[in-house]
Amino acid sequence: MPHFTSYDGTRLRYDTAGDGPPLLALAGGPGMDARYLGTLGGLDAGRTVVRLHARATGLSDVPEDRASCSFAAQARDVEELRRHLALERVDLLAHSAGSLVAQRYAAEAPERVGRLVLVTPVGRAAREPDEAELAEIRAGRAGEAWYPQAAAAERRLAGGAEPTPELLAEMAPFNWGVWNDAARRETARPLVPPPPWLRQAFYASAGEPVPLPGTEILALAGALDGLIGTAPARLVAACHPRARLEVLAGSGHRPWIEEPGRFASLVGEFLSGRG
Repeated sequence: MPHFTSYDGTRLRYDTAGDGPPLLALAGGPGMDARYLGTLGGLDAGRTVVRLHARATGLSDVPEDRASCSFAAQARDVEELRRHLALERVDLLAHSAGSLVAQRYAAEAPERVGRLVLVTPVGRAAREPDEAELAEIRAGRAGEAWYPQAAAAERRLAGGAEPTPELLAEMAPFNWGVWNDAARRETARPLVPPPPWLRQAFYASAGEPVPLPGTEILALAGALDGLIGTAPARLVAACHPRARLEVLAGSGHRPWIEEPGRFASLVGEFLSGRG
């Protein structure tokens, strides 16, 4: 698997799929192994999808300085990857928590960013769910067989329980528009887990949002996303002057899996300048 050495000597991995103009893809989590992004609903048919394994995640190395794992600091890794690939400008796609890295990078180097796709973003410069909206989305699933167990896990987590992998697995159905075999397979996919300290380090740079007046942005939300809701994507779209919002009615937190055709069409047209 190809790699590059970032500004502080940390070796970071990336992988590629497809053929065409590069599309740099940043994973969420924070700390998710970038391989869960797959081909992003078939975007590799017209783009070379470059999936960055962020520091301390996936197959990349763990840095000596944990502070370098904040989302603000990780924007420097995006710049190092751009330079490594010898690209003058990059189109970026970021999922969930990765959207914070992408927005910070675009704020610091707007001349280096072509178009920016933010898929079910967690917010603008911090995690910004609307708890009332999340409660409504989750309550709307009360008639499904898995709901009692998932709701019980949610209550334990809200009561201060440690977010163990087992507890999070019980809540996983809330992340999906439909809890079916495909969702179960994706949830159970064996990937490299992040170190337990990463989440705190990642969000340590949370702050005030910075509007991106010159960047074309597509923000995608899943109407059934019981993990983050649609409110953060709406905040993102309202913050950036050239942003547009699309809400996918049948999707949860990973719309490229639940509505791949619609997802690929929206993103492909946007990246090509047609949408």
